Amino acid sequence: EVRLVQSGGGSVQAGGSLSVSCTASGLTFDESDMGWYRQAPGNECELVATLSTDGTTYYTKSVIGRFTISQDNPKNTVYLQMNSLKPEDTAKYYCATTPPGVRQATGFECKWGQGTQVTVSS
Repeated sequence: EVRLVQSGGGSVQAGGSLSVSCTASGLTFDESDMGWYRQAPGNECELVATLSTDGTTYYTKSVIGRFTISQDNPKNTVYLQMNSLKPEDTAKYYCATTPPGVRQATGFECKWGQGTQVTVSS
């Protein structure tokens, strides 16, 4: 059974920083591409960033230069560091495995787990 347990997030003023983490059991990140997704109330699930097993990263345009995805394979943990946060980043963030080369959310990624709330105020 694959389990993904998230932590971090919280509330911050615009321009501040937050991070979210995701620790997995039932899979190892050296065998799986991972992604961070987010969903705000009334919005669709959105791909934020992906990290491939070969180290390749992808970011949606709105977070380029501000967000960084990384992972610690011995700890089986993936992270999303979020800097220069904007109110439009407010959402619940989810980690999930992602198919290699896919750069769009299906919607399932934001239904798989409980998620971690990130709130950015003006």
